Amino acid sequence: MERNNYLEKAQNGKEQNIKEIVIPKEDAVFWLDSRGYWRNAGGKFRKKKIIDHFHSSISRDENGYFLYQDKGGVFEKVYFPYEDTALFVFDVIFDQTANESDITLVLNTGAELALSPKNLYTANDCLYLKEGDDIIKFTERALIKISDRIDGVNGKLYINTGGKRHLIPEN
Repeated sequence: MERNNYLEKAQNGKEQNIKEIVIPKEDAVFWLDSRGYWRNAGGKFRKKKIIDHFHSSISRDENGYFLYQDKGGVFEKVYFPYEDTALFVFDVIFDQTANESDITLVLNTGAELALSPKNLYTANDCLYLKEGDDIIKFTERALIKISDRIDGVNGKLYINTGGKRHLIPEN
């Protein structure tokens, strides 16, 4: 079932006759570290298929971020702990056919988001983007891809997009 349809049906479970199991983050056996890697007591996850599934299953509700899965007609919702944020920029796409300001960010969830320079900020030597209530952290790979658009002057960072230079404030 498509993700949004399934989430909608699961959230309306009583009418849809879908059973829901909720696991609080204190009982989750895995977490997301500050660099965007899934971990458990055995260490960093290694199987790409599982890693990709976990990232693409991240959703959020009023209680926080969770993973969801269909376990034979039972909707399992696992709230998970994370060390910094649950959302990361994994890739940066530059639109070569449009103007320089068209930068698309690809998140760990698979979602794509247009870069809005006014929403960027730094904290603890990391680059972040605030999008609504979400805090999104740039991974090292994403930073390398966007680094030619960032420069520093007198201890301040700027990003160059659309022929303009935008200050990246420190939080």
